[in-house]
Amino acid sequence: MTRGELNCNPLNIRRVAGTTWKGQRAEQTDHAFVQFRTIEFGLRAAFVLLHTYSTKYHANCIRDIISRWAPPSENDTDQYVRNVCKWTGFGGLQKLTESDWPSLVQAMGRQECGALLGEELIMRGFYLYKVTI
Repeated sequence: MTRGELNCNPLNIRRVAGTTWKGQRAEQTDHAFVQFRTIEFGLRAAFVLLHTYSTKYHANCIRDIISRWAPPSENDTDQYVRNVCKWTGFGGLQKLTESDWPSLVQAMGRQECGALLGEELIMRGFYLYKVTI
């Protein structure tokens, strides 16, 4: 199992001092990444971040989203964008809507930790996001 899977955090959301997530485990033993009680809560957090990216930073295309999520200082951002575009069928500069996010999150989970997350699981995380935002 990958670190993201062990943490129930398939998109490897980093810990930020002062930030507590719904569904976060009470004890956090990974000093870099958030640990969630279930993978659905980890996916919910990813959707919450996409909402923030969209509303606060106007990041609505794969290129802008991935550039914030996986900056070049830590990642091969261009390759990440190419992979996500290939796996989703979306263009890098195509404006995405909230209804596109499940496909995006599925591809990002694959890129981040090799997790092949099923559509049903993704939609349970998306539902948690929708009812708790």
